[in-house]
Amino acid sequence: MANKIVWFDVPVTDLERAVGFYTNVLDMKIEEEFPGVAVFAHEDNEVAGCLFTSDDAEPSTAGILVYFNVNGRLQEAVDMVDDFGGIIEQGPHEIGNFGQRAVVIDSEGNRIALHSE
Repeated sequence: MANKIVWFDVPVTDLERAVGFYTNVLDMKIEEEFPGVAVFAHEDNEVAGCLFTSDDAEPSTAGILVYFNVNGRLQEAVDMVDDFGGIIEQGPHEIGNFGQRAVVIDSEGNRIALHSE
């Protein structure tokens, strides 16, 4: 069965700063592939997305909450949030049988979750 989620766009105001935040906190490669668009590294049918700048979209703490996988390194990822311009909203905590998460505000003002099993 195909993934129900196929792509996500994360609005940012400063692409270079946002790439630095996500590259370090998520420990993954993110590269600018088009002017104003940096794509998360992915292979084949993996769900992926991008960081993008636009006059029509802006970062927000309201709305959908995207969970990013930092499996096995949740505390390490949370420890990097402040260093790269983010804010910790909720530190690591259990979410029942679904593992652990932390809720943070990224360097651009988006509310995201960091998840680990």
